[in-house]
Amino acid sequence: MNSKNTFLIVLACLFSLGSCQSQKKESIKAPAQTEKTKELSIVVGANQLDKYLTLLKNKNIGIVANQTSVIFKAQGFTHLVDSLNTLNINIKKVFAPEHGFRGKADAGEHITNGKDAKTGIDIISIYGNNKKPSANQLLGLDLVVFDIQDVGARFYTYISSLHYVMEACAENNIPMLILDRPNPNGHYIDGPILEPEHKSFVGMHPIPIVHGMTIGEYAQMINGQKWLKNGVQCDLEIMSCKNYSKDKTYSLPIKPSPNLPNDVSINLYPSLCFFEGTNVSVGRGTSQQFQIFGSPYLNKTEFTFIPKPNEGAKHPKHKNSVCYGYDLSKHTNLNQLNLNWLIQTYHESADSNVPFWTSFFTKLAGTKHLQEQIVNGVAAEDIRATWQKGLYDYNKMRQKYLLY
Repeated sequence: MNSKNTFLIVLACLFSLGSCQSQKKESIKAPAQTEKTKELSIVVGANQLDKYLTLLKNKNIGIVANQTSVIFKAQGFTHLVDSLNTLNINIKKVFAPEHGFRGKADAGEHITNGKDAKTGIDIISIYGNNKKPSANQLLGLDLVVFDIQDVGARFYTYISSLHYVMEACAENNIPMLILDRPNPNGHYIDGPILEPEHKSFVGMHPIPIVHGMTIGEYAQMINGQKWLKNGVQCDLEIMSCKNYSKDKTYSLPIKPSPNLPNDVSINLYPSLCFFEGTNVSVGRGTSQQFQIFGSPYLNKTEFTFIPKPNEGAKHPKHKNSVCYGYDLSKHTNLNQLNLNWLIQTYHESADSNVPFWTSFFTKLAGTKHLQEQIVNGVAAEDIRATWQKGLYDYNKMRQKYLLY
């Protein structure tokens, strides 16, 4: 049986398994759709104005925010900054993470400082050369609010921004208020633990790739494990979500970044992001980002795509080239990382004159071992076995920081 047929069989089995698993999970969306389901609806931290508004009044406020920082209404939503501005909260500065305040920038694109066109509030980039707010940028602030929707993967850089903002606030004696939001990949933990020598902005802490925590929980872990510089700790207040538990999926009403357009892409992201450190495209430059993968160097398949510049991908990998690959857009919920896609594509590309791996792969994996294991032909289940001790220790450590 050739490698392509083997891969298709693996895909079919995974689709079937995922479908069975997904039927066991209850899906809850925000905001509430009917009065009948209202008591079950998740209420995000930002929506609990009655609980935190008094903490903001008569203070100079800085807010770490992007397009996901919203307050849900019966019909639609309003941006947190706009809502607080109309309530006469004195917002002095907005700190913008990767993709910018309005979430339009490419992954890795330089974000510039400026003013918000709608409110006139100063916007300071905390991505690129200025990942950590300076003492001067925090000068005069009484409180920093952090409200960003995360997706639960170590290499998704919002938790790295969280680290640096907490560190800056701790060093400058400024308290932080975190408005918590559910983790759409919070139902499992998986992957190799990051090794300290491979620390980078796409992996700062000794955690697995899928960490299973909300932003609020993660902030407590950063503090509790004393991961901030010199062991400083941030003065934290966390506005927890109501009616949220990790055994229920959460459908994001707003895409968290330009290349994660829907629930399928968010669920596949932790598995497919490995390809960002290879010569394989994950669909940037198409309308199916992180739902498809392929390259010009794979065996010819019935499914093809051609990456072209678009929002969030001005210079996509394999631009204007035909990529042979696989469509996962009908995939159902994953409850663990899928290594078979990575292993299979490596073996298909092994005879190509174009190198399969880039140096970025080790940063994403957080270890050199994963690439070595795949190159040496170690099976997926045997690779997973080498993670188990690290996952056990991590899970035991994180328990004391969980809110849900």
